[in-house]
Amino acid sequence: MWLWGSVTGSKASATGVLNGIGADVQLARLATQSCLGGRLEELRGRVVVLAVRDQLTAALAMIELDGVAQRMVLCPPDMSAEYLSSVAHDADADAWAVDARALDTAGNAIAIPVTAEPEPVRAALERCASQATEWILLTSATTGAPKLVQHTLVSLTSAFVHQPRAPDAVVWSTFYDIRRYGGLQIFLRAVYSGSMVLSSAAEPVADFLSRAGAAGVTHISGTASHWRRALMSGAASRIAPRYVRLSGEIADQAILDALRAAYPNATVAHAFATTEAGVAFEVGDGLAGFPASLVGATGDSVELKIRGDTLQLRSAGTATRYLGSHTASLRGSDGFVDTGDRVELRDGRYYFLGRSGGVINVGGLKVHPEEVEAVINAHPWVRMSRVMARRSAITGAVVAAEVVLADTAGAAGTRPADEALSQKIIEHCRLSLPAHKVPVMIRIVAALELSAAGKLVRPNA
Repeated sequence: MWLWGSVTGSKASATGVLNGIGADVQLARLATQSCLGGRLEELRGRVVVLAVRDQLTAALAMIELDGVAQRMVLCPPDMSAEYLSSVAHDADADAWAVDARALDTAGNAIAIPVTAEPEPVRAALERCASQATEWILLTSATTGAPKLVQHTLVSLTSAFVHQPRAPDAVVWSTFYDIRRYGGLQIFLRAVYSGSMVLSSAAEPVADFLSRAGAAGVTHISGTASHWRRALMSGAASRIAPRYVRLSGEIADQAILDALRAAYPNATVAHAFATTEAGVAFEVGDGLAGFPASLVGATGDSVELKIRGDTLQLRSAGTATRYLGSHTASLRGSDGFVDTGDRVELRDGRYYFLGRSGGVINVGGLKVHPEEVEAVINAHPWVRMSRVMARRSAITGAVVAAEVVLADTAGAAGTRPADEALSQKIIEHCRLSLPAHKVPVMIRIVAALELSAAGKLVRPNA
């Protein structure tokens, strides 16, 4: 299995298009053209660091390098330049596919530099696969050097490659960068079955949705925070997808209901996956959480179990190992990956509580920020929220929250003043949460910061 073979084996070879900002490239052009300046064969058998700015160039290079490079390292554009040399060292890199910016930052560390461009040019090509390329993804660490996670094309496509191809034209898109696991999943699906509209971190949400709508996007994914921003932008109606997907963050009932209202003709699904563990499941019943029947089921390519209150996963999509200085095994002795995500069983369904490392300790009682956010987000005047710890001389910490308000709240009438609304949100929390989980303070803010991966930036995360 190799990526170019997947392209030529599907209708995407004739009709597939990669849509970037200001440029479209038909996949069929790669039969006679290259984005690597005719130097692809110099990279055969090499360990190649792919360090380019825009997603269109990255997408073309990935298609060309799979089956040719021994190992391909996908560097997100936001990765700090200070880590570039250490990433190359941990990957045993001996070649680079870069643009002018990466050439400047890599300096003398480059062994074989090949410049990649978003506009393919005619080249003498005879595309053939000589090996199964290792795909190296970087974890989105908030501090310190990222970990290098080794996948194969088989593990990356295990969640969908055996599914029948859609009979109709499919145009995928995602708010994610395709060099991160969530975005790469969507890119590979697009190459497998159709076309893709690529996003850009520098592009306003409304402009991206307009471009996606003009391209006829049918399937689109993002984090819950991505989707909240899209709904707040006032431009959500510029697309009319038939499939909407959430992943990367907890999909609470409020955002699922909001997307169902915004896209009544679409299937709204949320998926759980991690870079190390792969894709665990997709839920399309419109409800937060996932059915308890998924845990302990055998005979499928994915197995789930709960150890303590933490979700563990074993699947054909699990990564092989960490590379370089991160020598710890990513799997347990039984082959399961500890995802670090805590869950709670209620009425035959598991609900995500949050990450093991993100707990707020209120006088010895644990509070998961995401659990409180789900309650706050259910308030009709709230679009999104972020819960955090605030120091307390008595309990060590108390719960506080920042809230972005919605412009309207259906039939809720005129929006109250901020101070009054903050108190109403706190009262709303008291109806659903024990006292130690109720925020002592609500601060109304205009926006909340998202990471490059589209997740809420949390203090001390």
